[in-house]
Amino acid sequence: MDLFKNVRIFSGSANKELAERVCDGLEAAIREEARKGRIPGIDIVRPKLAGADVKRFADGEIFVQLCENVRNKDVFIIQPTCPPVNDNLMELLIMVDAARRSSARSITAILPYYGYARQDRKSVSRTPITAALAARLIEEAGVDRLISVDLHAEQIQGFFHVPVDNLWAAGVLTAFYREEYKTVPGEDVKNLVLVSPDAGGAARCRAYAKRLRCDFAIVDKSRPRANECKMGGIVGDVEGKDCVLLDDLTDTAGSLTKASVLLLNAGAKKVEACVSHGVLSDPALDRIMTSPLERLVVTDTIPFRRDCPKVKVVSVAGLLAGAILAIVTEDGSISALLEG
Repeated sequence: MDLFKNVRIFSGSANKELAERVCDGLEAAIREEARKGRIPGIDIVRPKLAGADVKRFADGEIFVQLCENVRNKDVFIIQPTCPPVNDNLMELLIMVDAARRSSARSITAILPYYGYARQDRKSVSRTPITAALAARLIEEAGVDRLISVDLHAEQIQGFFHVPVDNLWAAGVLTAFYREEYKTVPGEDVKNLVLVSPDAGGAARCRAYAKRLRCDFAIVDKSRPRANECKMGGIVGDVEGKDCVLLDDLTDTAGSLTKASVLLLNAGAKKVEACVSHGVLSDPALDRIMTSPLERLVVTDTIPFRRDCPKVKVVSVAGLLAGAILAIVTEDGSISALLEG
């Protein structure tokens, strides 16, 4: 029996590399479940990406044809709405509509990165809540469930009337740093301080620090306008410590690079940064290369296809594969994935 006989996994053009890694992760997860006896008497078949023909006409219009039968199938579409945000969002909507009109039994949209998430509230008068608008568009297209990673604002889950699973990259990233510092869960990671670049990320920083059993600090930051920031003081002890600036995303890298200077001036031994989503719009890479940051660790929720010796990519494919397997088997716990 093929566990994925009635499942079709499609990828948009935004991040096919991650989609292939998710299929590899699914094979590994199925083997592990079979080894533990949770999936008895099953043939191990690597799930493969179903074919999708995605074209763009001369005027920029997007055309999609699903190349495999999806009637009464459970469809998963992997498509982060990363830059170019509007193109990738529209491509997702068209793929969902194609699956719905082809009689798919269920449609799960997997957005490792949710574009427009920073526009999650009315900060000044006469402005939209675009994160909510994007949610309505995705839902209206025909999505039955949504999976994302580290939403910029958790209240975005409330913008949907379908189930939303907001997976945390914490398990993947803390495992990376435990390997770097040669420690195992339960041991303190000595001389490491996690630093939130603003007060809004304090809860995230505290949660990571609890997992790694290390200290954390906070940088006092304000934003006079979009993509600009002013740095104040530091709350916490960083003198002589290895500092890791922790955030959910970095766009132009202004906050991270300015904070790295502030930390070194405060006596930090070295500084690097770790974010879930490396948007890295211009001039981010130039800023990183000329900054005191020794390294930027990002996940592959957004594809990184450029050459930069300071950027290290770790994969969330196993995390997404675990979520898909839990949904397909109807017997797994996605909340267990949140615990890493």
